[in-house]
Amino acid sequence: MNKSDDLSNRTLTLKRTFKAPLKLVWEAWTQAEHIASWWGPKGMKTRVIEHDFRAGGQWKYAMTMPNGDEFISEGQYLEIVEMEKIVTTADFKPMTEGVELHIQFEAAGDNTLFTFDCVHETEAYCKQQEQMGFYNGWASVFDNLSEFVENRAN
Repeated sequence: MNKSDDLSNRTLTLKRTFKAPLKLVWEAWTQAEHIASWWGPKGMKTRVIEHDFRAGGQWKYAMTMPNGDEFISEGQYLEIVEMEKIVTTADFKPMTEGVELHIQFEAAGDNTLFTFDCVHETEAYCKQQEQMGFYNGWASVFDNLSEFVENRAN
C-alpha cells in the first residue's frame, strides 16, 4: 500500500459534542421524521423519500434549495451498531459521489460525543471535496442537528 492509499489521506473528519443524551442523538439520525427536521445545510428543506434503517437498507432524501432547485442525497446502510455506529455509502448528486460515511456516537454523561468521517475513493478526490467546502457545509448540517437535539433535551 502506498501513502496515497492510506485511509487517513482519504478521510475528512468532524467531531462534535452535542448537549443531549445519546438516545436522543441516535433517534435524530435514525428516525425519518427527525431526519427531515435537521438534515441539510441551513436554509434547505429536506424530504425523506426512502429510509430503510437496517444493514443493506437504502436511504434517499431530497433537499430543496432556497431557489427551489432540488438535489438528492442517497446511499445504502452497510453497518449499524445500535447506539454506537452507522456506516453508509453516500452520494450527494451532483457534488459528491462514491463516499462512505462512518458516524460514531458515544455517551458522555448527558452529552453525546460524535465523530463523522467521510471516506473518499482517492486522496485527490478527498482534497477536492475539502476545497469545495466540506467542513463549512457539514458544520452547517451539524449546527442544525445540534439545535434540533438540544431543544428536545431541555
